[in-house]
Amino acid sequence: MALTDEQPAAHRPDATPYGHGLRLDRWDPDAEAHVEAWLRSRSDPDFRRWNTPLTQVTDLAGARASLAGLRKQAADGTCAPFRITDAQSGTTLGHVGVNMIDRTFRTARVGYWVLAEARGRRVATHALALAADWAFAELGLYRLELGHALGHEASCRIAQTCGFRYEGTLRGAMFEAGRRDAFRDVHLHARLATDPSPDLVAPSAPAPV
Repeated sequence: MALTDEQPAAHRPDATPYGHGLRLDRWDPDAEAHVEAWLRSRSDPDFRRWNTPLTQVTDLAGARASLAGLRKQAADGTCAPFRITDAQSGTTLGHVGVNMIDRTFRTARVGYWVLAEARGRRVATHALALAADWAFAELGLYRLELGHALGHEASCRIAQTCGFRYEGTLRGAMFEAGRRDAFRDVHLHARLATDPSPDLVAPSAPAPV
């Protein structure tokens, strides 16, 4: 049975999270369409403005290697990368990852991006909510952290709408856009397994700068 926006996501261990018209699937470095979408995301000016990956991806070979690295980390249990897809068509819309998984302290860091053509449809909001619920239910995590560059108000709204409370500003905690020799401040958000489930109907106001 297909889920409606009002129904909860599936949490069976053998199932991928789904709901709100989305399905969180796996990236496949052997699938050309996945590789092309990954490369396109890394070439997007908006992605580059707010993210500075440790390894630059500039061609299909680099994108394929990047996805192969993600698959290895997933196999090691240190991250859970998901391809955000349209539940009906299977079209790639973006990415959400549960990263830096620490089983001892039951923590992880989450991150996400959405392809340009899928923006403005609350894809990131719903995908983040699905991934967070999955991480609490299936991985048994207790605390999920989310950091974004200071000034990224859209990401701030998404975080708070999904129940990730603003906890403070980390000074110089990430690279400036496109640089390795300068740093910028980061807003830290977090959600606990014991926090109430968020209301995804009305977006929250951004955290104070």
